Amino acid sequence: MNRRHLIKAGAVLTASVLASRFIEARERTMIKTLVIVSHPYPERSTFTKALQQAAESVEGVTVRNLETLYGFDTRAIDDEKERQITREHDRVVFIFPTHWFNITPMMKAYMNDVWGNVGPGLWEGKEFLAVTQAAGGSSTYGKSGRIGVDLKDVFLPLKASALHCGMTYLEPLAFEAADRSKIPDYQQALIARLQQ
Repeated sequence: MNRRHLIKAGAVLTASVLASRFIEARERTMIKTLVIVSHPYPERSTFTKALQQAAESVEGVTVRNLETLYGFDTRAIDDEKERQITREHDRVVFIFPTHWFNITPMMKAYMNDVWGNVGPGLWEGKEFLAVTQAAGGSSTYGKSGRIGVDLKDVFLPLKASALHCGMTYLEPLAFEAADRSKIPDYQQALIARLQQ
């Protein structure tokens, strides 16, 4: 193993230890929250896994990882069960990596099956929060970046979907130029948002 790999492994291990220590303290949310997690490559999911762990540490939060529950079969989602679980919560949070400036394939299938067949109004009054991370930084996002918009603004279709359903769309939590050494900071930021 070369020096670069050792340094990288050490940084990941340090971030993981810090993250687990941080999460040991059980937090609580005042709003019953459903967190839907998706990552198209779960075995490479450093940030999404860490954010899922943070969400799981908050009492009053239910976490559903789509790939863990349904694999990669976009037709396997149990829409009735997922709809019932959603009805039991007052806030819905999506955690996902930015995947070609979009949500993941399983998350899109989830929206198609769980949200798509019931029409507007079913989720009326619930809050919606998007939590995402991307490797790209200012060279990609922002007014002077390649795409000319902030990462949080890439997800305007999510905002439109939430508003169409009568939900309150919350300011997204978007981590640009995601850095493994900042994982505990990202977890803390998520927990703070879940407690609001």
